[in-house]
Formats: sequence, structure tokens, C-alpha cells
Amino acid sequence: MVIKYGGNAMTDAATRQRAAAALYDATAGGEPPVVVHGGGPFIQAALDAAGLEHRFERGLRVTTEESLDVIESVLTLLGKQLAQEIGPAVGLTGRDAGLLHAAQRAGLGRVGRMTRVEPHVIGALRAAGLVPVVACLAVGEDGGLLNVNADEVAGAVAGALSEGVVFLTNVPGVLEHPDRPHSLISELTRSEALERLADGRIAGGMIPKVEAALAALDHGAPFAVVADGRDPEGVARALAGGGTRVTAG
Repeated sequence: MVIKYGGNAMTDAATRQRAAAALYDATAGGEPPVVVHGGGPFIQAALDAAGLEHRFERGLRVTTEESLDVIESVLTLLGKQLAQEIGPAVGLTGRDAGLLHAAQRAGLGRVGRMTRVEPHVIGALRAAGLVPVVACLAVGEDGGLLNVNADEVAGAVAGALSEGVVFLTNVPGVLEHPDRPHSLISELTRSEALERLADGRIAGGMIPKVEAALAALDHGAPFAVVADGRDPEGVARALAGGGTRVTAG
């Protein structure tokens, strides 16, 4: 299974460590998961501290050469910290063994769109019982680095491995009634998700999460799950089939 660990679910160190412990537990008795992580809040803080202007277009962070240096530093360190917290894990970026490749998107600077995944290093680490922890940085066609949306990376990795993907975030999943946490929808087909997006029943911050799940299916993932990553219980439930499961169905 591929697990996307969102930047907003990682901001509190104690919560992140507890969730990392649950990810470690997930390695017991089977093949280790692959963890793909973002780092939006950390990147924003680092760019602000460096005095670098940053903005979003179409939901993607416009990335200059100067800001890319900061982003790579932040994501690489964050991946190493998360790997340490998980335990038997190794932090990676797309630079490592040519893992991630992307094409540059027009008008956004050093921002990429995933084109392929070379999962050899993932297989080698998993065979050794180690969790690959992958940051959302890919190698571009010019050999330089590109900043890629972490949800897109997770979906592409899941597709390359023909495995399901879990998007851990700060909500329990898709809710029938957004103000009622216990109204969780356990499963949605692609058509049902698209219908809810079109009529507004899926709205606000849930829109990009469900769109990421649908994009993962497009990459070849057999299923995608949106689940709570804020505590070990939520992580354990997600890995055991909790949250909202989205299928092509």
C-alpha cells in the first residue's frame, strides 16, 4: 500500500511521532508500505523566513529556481525526520536512483507533472524490510529538479506498483453531512464521487482530496482511500480499511 502523509497532518511534532509509530506497526508481518509526503506548511514557513515571495496558481505553488533550493532542503530534511520517527525507513527524493520523473508545467516555474516512476529502489528497500519515505521532488527532462504535488506523486507511485493508496489528512473521510463527523461514507465509486462533486455535496477542502483519489485511479491504482492521519488510531483504521474508499467501480 502507498500512503500519502499530508503536510497539514504533520505540523504537530507529537502527533506526527504517534502517527509514525502507527506506520511502523504497519510494517509488522507483511510488506512495508511506501510513504509519500508533502510539506506545505513547512515550505511556506521556510520561504517566508528566506524573504521569498510565493503564490499558488491552479492549486500549485509557483516555484522559482531560488525557491526550489529552499523547497528541496525542507522536504529532504522532513523526509529524513519522518523516516527516523518511523524507525526502519529511508528518506528519498526523485533524485535517488531516478525514482520520480516529471515534465515541466507551463507558466509555473520549476513545477512538474508526473510522467513515470522507476520503482527499483522501492522494491529493494521493501525487500530489506524498510519503509521508503518519498518526498515530492522529481527529475525533469532537462535533468534538473521539479516540485510536484504530493498527491499526484502518491497516485503515480501507487499506479506504478499496482497498489492502493491512502491519503492521510486532517478529516475522517468524506462525510454525508460535513458538520456531522459520524456521517462517514465508507465507499464511493468514481461515478458517485463525480456526481457529488458536480452537485456540491463534496465541497470546500474535500474537493482536492477526492480529486486526488480519482487521479490516483487514473494512474492505475486499484483503489484510493481518504482517511484521518492525525492520530495512531486514525492511521490504524485507515490501513485496516477505514476512511472513505474510492474505487473505479
